[in-house]
Amino acid sequence: MDVESRRDLQLLEALEQESRITQRTLAERLGIALGLTNLYLKRLIVKGYVKCATVSPNRLVYSLTPRGVSRKARLTYEFMKYSLDFYRDARQHLRRNLAEAVARHARVAIFGTGDAAELVYLLLRDMGLELVAVFEPEGGTKFLGLPVQPLAEHVNVAYDVLIVAVLERPAGTAKLLKQHGVPSEKVYMLQPTAPTVVAARPAVAGNGGPPSEEPHGER
Repeated sequence: MDVESRRDLQLLEALEQESRITQRTLAERLGIALGLTNLYLKRLIVKGYVKCATVSPNRLVYSLTPRGVSRKARLTYEFMKYSLDFYRDARQHLRRNLAEAVARHARVAIFGTGDAAELVYLLLRDMGLELVAVFEPEGGTKFLGLPVQPLAEHVNVAYDVLIVAVLERPAGTAKLLKQHGVPSEKVYMLQPTAPTVVAARPAVAGNGGPPSEEPHGER
């Protein structure tokens, strides 16, 4: 599934759940600029997936058309298939890498509690390895029923390798581990291998679509 299709799905789901949602809220939810959100909405309207009505000077109401409902169902199926394929490929890739990294180590710790950490946890169980600890900068939470310890507590845990299951800001994470005295020879960093995909600006046909909710803002 490409970036544009994923963005369409996110917008259609949000508009179906909340017809009076503002463009500003949509932008914050999707993590994109307000102006870009307006362009994406115009594109959906031009394609006949969404209808828009003005109920007050600064308030718009959106609704999915039958074509929009059909488009959302198709994109949902594509996203599920994409997610399952991605999970399978990522699992195979990580298994190969982890087999080399932890082949000689029985006691494994994980840094991180996100999706990547969950995948690592499942692979460690499949490989028959012992997970001795889960760390986060502060700790105090739970990860799949296991206590999450503050990173500073690593000195009190006997582990052979620390798998850093955090894909964002690897340089910052490496610096944090060094500051806490984690031996570099015990650290194994998971590195993303997929190239960064830059979303293209959506093409907008004609002048149809919702007016921008800027500069007057919303009341």
